[in-house]
Amino acid sequence: MTSPLGRPLLIVNQQAGRRKVEAVVRRLEGALAGHGMDYDVCTTGGPGHASHLARERLEEGGRFLVAVGGDGTVHEVVNGMFVDGRTIVPQPVLGVVAAGSGCDFVRTFGLPTAPAEAAARLAGAETRSLDLARIGYVDAHGSSRTRHFANIAEAGLGGSTAARAGGLPRLLGPSRYFFAFWATLPSYHPGTMRIEVDGEVAHEGRTVNVVVANGRFFGGGMHISPKSDPSDGTLELLVFTGRKTDSFTMLPKVYRGRHVPHPSILELRGRCIRLESEQPFSIEADGEILGTTPATVEVLPSPVRLKV
Repeated sequence: MTSPLGRPLLIVNQQAGRRKVEAVVRRLEGALAGHGMDYDVCTTGGPGHASHLARERLEEGGRFLVAVGGDGTVHEVVNGMFVDGRTIVPQPVLGVVAAGSGCDFVRTFGLPTAPAEAAARLAGAETRSLDLARIGYVDAHGSSRTRHFANIAEAGLGGSTAARAGGLPRLLGPSRYFFAFWATLPSYHPGTMRIEVDGEVAHEGRTVNVVVANGRFFGGGMHISPKSDPSDGTLELLVFTGRKTDSFTMLPKVYRGRHVPHPSILELRGRCIRLESEQPFSIEADGEILGTTPATVEVLPSPVRLKV
């Protein structure tokens, strides 16, 4: 049986935690077979391969892609949907099955993490609109680059933390970010940043971290942006301006989404955000290390459909 959305391609990232992913895929394939659903499956061979597989499938006329892995897998699949700033096919469909080291993206939508439940959703016809974001930044060689992201991007302490988390053992799972945060905090030095939102200056001064959010969760379950709606055509912006020591009292509240409102957090919303700083701020998106400021982030209203 073919899905109403076409024959899906499961793009599996075993680097997200080999044994865990293999177990998830076995159960997922068994459940899909139980639904009589036809599908194809490819396993990634390294960084960037998921993007290549996604792009190849869409260029062949496919439409339905399923990222099986963590937030990094979703990030790569989403980027594979675009060529020259546009989706390869109109309204491609993105499915996500969480597997491996962690997937905060699914938390915003309440998507099931159990393979059997995920298979039942994939076999159905229901989808919803999904905004994405495009970010322009400076890479390690000083060149301008552009990427897309589905969930959240950060500049500052969060970017430096993500870089450190990438070097920690994957067996730590979602807690890698937690350990990396406390390891990064003592030596991190805040800087001065100028932030424009939709062409108007919204902040200019001391900045510890900037979060640009399409989704609500990141960092292994932190409810960082409770007001985010990834289908409203806007991005939420949280600018942390306080002392580093605020983290000791604020972090537990972040997991519950109770950190805002707060005197040292500036909450903004917009469609186009410009970040400029005297010293480069490290940037990450969907947990992937990109580069540094200056950066521009713009929302892309509903270029894809999300399988729910």
